[in-house]
Amino acid sequence: MSNEKNKPDAAANAPTSNFLRAIVDHDLAAGTHVRPGLPPVITRFPPEPNGYLHIGHAKSICLNFGLARDYQGLCHLRFDDTNPAREEQEYVDTIIDSVKWLGFSWEQEGRNHLYFASDYFDQLYEMAEYLISAGFAYVDSQSAEDMAKNRGNFGTPGTNSPFRNRPAGESLAIFRDMKAGKYKDGEHILRAKVSEDAMAAPNMNLRDPAIYRIRHAHHHRTGDAWCIYPMYDYTHPISDALENITHSLCTLEFQDHRPFYDWLLATLAEGGFFRQPVPRQYEFARMNLTYVVTSKRKLRQLVDEKIVSGWDDPLMPTIVGLRRRGYTPESIQLFCERIGVSKADGWIDMSTLEGSLRDDLDPKAPRASAVLRPLKLVIDNFPDGQSVDCSAPVHPHLPELGNRSFPITKNLWIEQEDFMEVPSKGYFRLFPPSGDTPGSRVRLRFGYVIECTGFDKDADGKVIAVHANYFEDSKSGTEGANTYKVKGNIHWVSADAALAAEVRLYDRLFTDPNPDAGGKDFKLALNPNALEVITAYLEPGMKDAAGDQRFQFERHGYFVADRVDSTPGKPVFNRITTLKDSWAK
Repeated sequence: MSNEKNKPDAAANAPTSNFLRAIVDHDLAAGTHVRPGLPPVITRFPPEPNGYLHIGHAKSICLNFGLARDYQGLCHLRFDDTNPAREEQEYVDTIIDSVKWLGFSWEQEGRNHLYFASDYFDQLYEMAEYLISAGFAYVDSQSAEDMAKNRGNFGTPGTNSPFRNRPAGESLAIFRDMKAGKYKDGEHILRAKVSEDAMAAPNMNLRDPAIYRIRHAHHHRTGDAWCIYPMYDYTHPISDALENITHSLCTLEFQDHRPFYDWLLATLAEGGFFRQPVPRQYEFARMNLTYVVTSKRKLRQLVDEKIVSGWDDPLMPTIVGLRRRGYTPESIQLFCERIGVSKADGWIDMSTLEGSLRDDLDPKAPRASAVLRPLKLVIDNFPDGQSVDCSAPVHPHLPELGNRSFPITKNLWIEQEDFMEVPSKGYFRLFPPSGDTPGSRVRLRFGYVIECTGFDKDADGKVIAVHANYFEDSKSGTEGANTYKVKGNIHWVSADAALAAEVRLYDRLFTDPNPDAGGKDFKLALNPNALEVITAYLEPGMKDAAGDQRFQFERHGYFVADRVDSTPGKPVFNRITTLKDSWAK
């Protein structure tokens, strides 16, 4: 991967200014992070490999990699893999694939900046021993219940652990025995001692936070080499410092964790482990998107309960789900650029994401004709067995892409809504003659003008076929076409040559814009019409569509050949989004 991959086509506009860019600009002007051989801006994206990335992670990815790109710096991909009971190689693999697919690279000048917190286990342990020896940490042997009770709450100060003044030598010996596997899970824990009166701190995160726990679990990278694992709040700042991160960007829920971040790095710098300047943490508002849930627990529930078909179900807000749905990397980057970065939490409407998708696809998606709700149209005066080629541009604004061709025959498929037995006022499509009034005339798009002559019904009174005559001299693109003035123009495909294809009409997964807000049961807001599977008829050239190819089915919306279920000559199509916002009020 080259650094050029970090330059998205659709998001190539000048970056929008925000408070984080102002901070970086200030640091560059002040020379805050000038260090020999290192770029002035180094960021990181640090996911835990315990699930699939979702649209909320995309904002952090675009922000961290985007800042590095725009300031000629670099961004690391680092896995926070310190909780072996929840982490798997499967998640590592999908996260790597998702970040690459979004268009970003962690390689620069031949160096691969892919890291794992587990790479630092030896150093993390060494620093923990230093903190114990220097009086900044102790082994606590309280039960989990007593520890929680003594920690207090937001209105009540905590109470010092009876083990808080345990001699450093004793804590160090127990800690080494913890590492040697001599104790059970939960029997001891290592806690930081931020200050003498830390247990009275208004910020709960400073009340002797845990920094190491015993966990006898197999790690996906280190195997059974360790049975003690560092906590996130301990690991994260040290990993940042070891990697020379300049700007550590986190969401707002980590704002109260920043004092411990700063204290830990300052303490370890005084101990000779790091040079100044150490990294600084900055917080921004996470993205809250309407009509989705992004809780990993709730997403897993959707998968486990088979409400969706898997993590990559096109109804899911996961990156793999959005990709299979047909979203493009450029559309997601454009979306992240549009919503911007702020310090205030707020909700982003799903229409903003869908609008970014349409704006990306409209100028580049090839067009195709499709009939989703088929009704037979018989051109009675069209010669039996004859076929006439019609043509249309692949894209109306990209003539360099040329034309596509498809046949017109005696039997066609049209949309059911393009015929009304008794037309309403202002209806300009097909309707039959009535009394002295002839049937309507419409143009078959890119084909002939026809006049409706009648229709057939089945025994239940349902219209099953429409009849018409065509005007041979009216074909689009010929001189005679201009002599016919009609108001209606309808889509069609040849019933004899069309490709019958499975088409999946996806919509939003939830009907409630905030399906899990306020403790609501999000499953009660599931959209019963989130997926409809139909057999549609497409122009014959669509049989060659391959997985991930996106098209605009004229009149209907944007569709993609499903990357999993499509096979050569037999594509399956997913509707990515409609042409307009169908949820607008």
